[in-house]
Amino acid sequence: MSEKRETIRDTFAAAEAEARAALVVYTTAGFPSPDAGLDALLALSDAGADVLELGVPFSDPLADGPAIQASSFRAIERGVDLAWTLDLLREFTTLRSTPVVLFTYLNPMLDYGVERFLDVAVGAGAAGLLLTDLPLGADPRLEERIERSPLDFVRLIAPTTTPDRAKRIAARSQGFVYYISRTGVTGARRDLAHGLAPEVRALRQASAVPVAVGFGISTPDQASEVAGVADGVIVGSAVVNALAEGGALRAGRLVRDLRTAIGKVSLSANQQTSTR
Repeated sequence: MSEKRETIRDTFAAAEAEARAALVVYTTAGFPSPDAGLDALLALSDAGADVLELGVPFSDPLADGPAIQASSFRAIERGVDLAWTLDLLREFTTLRSTPVVLFTYLNPMLDYGVERFLDVAVGAGAAGLLLTDLPLGADPRLEERIERSPLDFVRLIAPTTTPDRAKRIAARSQGFVYYISRTGVTGARRDLAHGLAPEVRALRQASAVPVAVGFGISTPDQASEVAGVADGVIVGSAVVNALAEGGALRAGRLVRDLRTAIGKVSLSANQQTSTR
């Protein structure tokens, strides 16, 4: 395998140089349909997504809310699986340079074969990997194997995580830290979680990699609010809903609106850091 890629770090650094947060956009592979899967990725990239999270459809997506669960089940019904997702990724990365984080659960990777998965994912152009059900310390050998790969191993931190454990997770996260803004599952929300700003600021001080915030961010106004305190803003369910309602055109319009809102917010001097 080649040396670890720096594309995610470079992308966040480029956003920081523009004094703004990076926009991370999630979509489910093969949604709204397998035939439209590539067009969806291209539209999200062209609309201004700095990083894409490509979800692997899974039959038991416990961390996902109704929108992403529905998109996952629909994709599975149409034959989309991990192998199909990796083929889609390969096709996308030949056309665009937007870094892609594979977003999956552990079982699909184990079923595919860990070594085979890492090799194929890297060959297909993946920049990172996020495993929703592999917390720090659950399988040290597997975690170390992923960390040694060219993929950035993105870690999740929840608002219920203790400060000491959050520091340990942040120290082992690569690319960026995914901070879950609220307890529960993914899904669009009307309001952001109370106390989010001080929680993110504290985590940013403890982390050597950027901190991006997700779960419940669905509107440009919410994205703008998060962009004032975090290095990155993650939007998923709202984008999936837009794809379901109006395809790539509507989802691309939403991403452009999110990117515009984020671009109007400059991180204050005490939030920026030269170590990232």
